[in-house]
Amino acid sequence: MPRQPRYRIPGLPQHVVQRGNDRQATFYRPPDYFIYKNYLQEAAASHSCQIHAYVLMTNHVHLLVTPAAEDSIPQLMQALGRRYVRYVNKAYGRTGTLWEGRYKACLIQADRYFLACQRYIELNPVRGGMVADPGEYAHSSYRYNALGHSDPLVIEHTTYTALGNSPAECRCAYRSFFAAAPGPDPTRKIREVTNACLVLGNDRFKDQIEAVLARSVRPGSAGRPRKIAV
Repeated sequence: MPRQPRYRIPGLPQHVVQRGNDRQATFYRPPDYFIYKNYLQEAAASHSCQIHAYVLMTNHVHLLVTPAAEDSIPQLMQALGRRYVRYVNKAYGRTGTLWEGRYKACLIQADRYFLACQRYIELNPVRGGMVADPGEYAHSSYRYNALGHSDPLVIEHTTYTALGNSPAECRCAYRSFFAAAPGPDPTRKIREVTNACLVLGNDRFKDQIEAVLARSVRPGSAGRPRKIAV
């Protein structure tokens, strides 16, 4: 199956996932997470990307990113990947690749789909059985978005700031949104769309994206089209 070309639409958020090679660890000790975050913040500033949400798991990362230019996300991920791999290889005396091929990315419609994706990202440690509450996990944006802890990496999206008239109101509404369990269907849908590098949104949004990209962003039917005898 041919791999999907990258989305190059500035101003639209994307859910980006990068996994460790063969599902192996990419973070070994607590300092690794902080070093990765510092590299991510610097690369995001250099390549005009806004990070709205993130989670750093043991062997993969999730980012919710809005690029300002067509090449912002590819340049961000390339610069971040190279710099962090050099750090890990030197720190742990290893060689070779750290990440599993190309990162996955899907476009996100900026409304309830955006908040659903942000919740999906920040609930990863809970789904993985690492913590009972997302606020207990130190390496995600939940503490900023829901609890107001300082995090210079996070830049709020307008969908988030529309939740209230003040930062406190936004955090309160965001916590209420988390209190409503997402259920298996939205979680599965976000995972499937991201892994397939498609689009998370309604049909009208998908139509708009297809018009811009001049290609389909919907799942194809299985198998080849049947030939018609003439």
